[in-house]
Amino acid sequence: MLLAHRIRIDPTLEQRAYFARAAGTARRVWNWALAEWQRQAALGLKPNALALKKQFNAIKYAHPDWLDEQGQPWLLTIHRDAHAQPFAHLAKAWSRYFAQRRAGEKAHPPRFKTKGRCRDAFYLANDKFRLEGAAAVLPKVGRVALREALRWPGRILGASVSREAGHWFLSVQVDVPDAVARRRRTGDTIVGVDLGVNRAATLSTGETIAAPRPLKAALRRLRIRGRRLSRKIEAAKTRAGIAGNIPKGTRLPASKNRTKGGQALARLQARIARVRRDFTHKLTTRLCRENRAVVIEDLNVRGMLANARLARAIADVGFYEIRRQLQYKADRYGTTIVLADRWYPSSKLCSGCGERNGILSLGERAWHCAACGVHHDRDVNAAVNLERLATAALEAGQALPVASPAATPGTAAGQLPAGGGKVTPVRHEHGRQDGSGQEENAAHFRARSR
Repeated sequence: MLLAHRIRIDPTLEQRAYFARAAGTARRVWNWALAEWQRQAALGLKPNALALKKQFNAIKYAHPDWLDEQGQPWLLTIHRDAHAQPFAHLAKAWSRYFAQRRAGEKAHPPRFKTKGRCRDAFYLANDKFRLEGAAAVLPKVGRVALREALRWPGRILGASVSREAGHWFLSVQVDVPDAVARRRRTGDTIVGVDLGVNRAATLSTGETIAAPRPLKAALRRLRIRGRRLSRKIEAAKTRAGIAGNIPKGTRLPASKNRTKGGQALARLQARIARVRRDFTHKLTTRLCRENRAVVIEDLNVRGMLANARLARAIADVGFYEIRRQLQYKADRYGTTIVLADRWYPSSKLCSGCGERNGILSLGERAWHCAACGVHHDRDVNAAVNLERLATAALEAGQALPVASPAATPGTAAGQLPAGGGKVTPVRHEHGRQDGSGQEENAAHFRARSR
């Protein structure tokens, strides 16, 4: 099983400077390769990454663009993996773009990377570094201190060094033996999970898990620091005599105050991401560890984010990230992930008698069933219906469906557990058959988007 461990490292000032140069080299080589790819495509040629790499190797030590002020090839001071891997990344980016186009999905071609506005990272092959306890020996810089040792034994496949808010991290990919990677479950139940904004998750047991909402909590400080940085940039533009947008290729002189302001903003954004990541990992690990089957809805997150009033709150919870982590952790715990059909009316069905409340609006958080008189909390009722959907499949003697791309046409799906099969929308087999009443609306919006 392939697993990755992201470890924070404590480099010296000289090592930090080298990491920054290596990440800048990877970015510049990416931009060169993308520009050359577009140039050849405009001439009617069929560019490929291998040919571009050979073309670059022929000029990288002799072309004036790749020589320093003394006329020496500065790429010799950077390990070759940093300027060799961007070609493989570019090939993968174009392959993903064309695959999305063929599938009829919304796709964006690869874009140029700008310093300060892209992720700083570079790649290391598995035979170019080694780990020695809480330290790593990297090419060109030697021994680097790690905050912790590698968690898993196994064959190391590669690594990448990246920067986040001024801190450097080493991400190591390991092929871990299944006997080590597999984890034992502590429970054998089936649980339905209804995802929400105020409550990140409502379980069919009645338990509600509040969302930390780190962006909402830090939004005021985020705006203050953003305005401070914006004022410093506007002052630099005024001193440089620039009005309006900064011309392409122009770099403003960076003052120490502006650099500190940018770092303060980056640290706050990184903390928001860490709080959300920590919550998501703990929630998904618990769900996979304590249950043999977890039932979630196949939410159209992309469509939900189109709602300007709810987009920030939905993104602050991270619906898709919860689903992505459930899917890869389920393989470690032997847990099955069941995706309920997108139009299954989990909130509108009475979990007591099965009666459908067709007039239930989104603003109603509780309702009474007109048939049996039971009072329902909207989210708990939806979670109970999701649990019964999977339980009915088991009682019918059928194998529970496993998540796969076929279950969610038109939506972005992450890596799925190995061996996953095609999913039949479970509402067509068990439970009420009348749908949620939104299928007509979906067809209308699809027709408008064409």
